[in-house]
Amino acid sequence: QRKNGESKNVNRKVESRKQKTEIQKRKLMYQGRLPVEFRNRTKAFAASAIRLFVKLPKNREEVRVLGKQLLRSGTSVAAQVREASRARSDEEFVSKLGGTLQETDETLLWLELLREECGIPPTNTLPIEKEADELMAIMTRVFWRHWTKPSPRPMRLPAREIQGATFARG
Repeated sequence: QRKNGESKNVNRKVESRKQKTEIQKRKLMYQGRLPVEFRNRTKAFAASAIRLFVKLPKNREEVRVLGKQLLRSGTSVAAQVREASRARSDEEFVSKLGGTLQETDETLLWLELLREECGIPPTNTLPIEKEADELMAIMTRVFWRHWTKPSPRPMRLPAREIQGATFARG
C-alpha cells in the first residue's frame, strides 16, 4: 500500500512540473496581452522603417520631410504595441491598439507618397508596405475580437427602464 501512495505522490509531482512548464511556455509566448512573436514583428517593422530612412536621399526637402514622418510613425507602431500589451483594462487595450492601427496606416501613407510622388524605388518601399498591410489586418482582427467581446460586467438598470427598451452597443 505504501508503494501505491508513493506512486500517487510521484504522479502529482510530475503533473505539477508539467503544469509549471506549460505556464512558463505561455509566459514566454506572451508578454502582456499580445504574443511575443507579434511584438517582435512590429519591432522588425520599426527597424525596417529606420533602415529605409537612412537610405533616403537627404538633398530633397520633400523626401526629407516625408522620411521624418515615416521614421516617427513607423517606430511608433512598435512602441504602441508594447503599450497595448501592458494595458490594464480591455478599454485601454482597445484604445492603444486603435492608435497602433492609425500609426501603421499613416506609415503606409508616407511609404506610398515616397514611392509615388518622390520617385523612391518600389524595391525599397513595397516590402515595408506589404508588412504594414499584414500588420493592419492582424491588428484589425484582434481589435474587433476585443471590441465585440461581451462585457464581463453587464450594465444593470432598474426593471422599469428595461421594459420595452432595445440596447445597441455603441
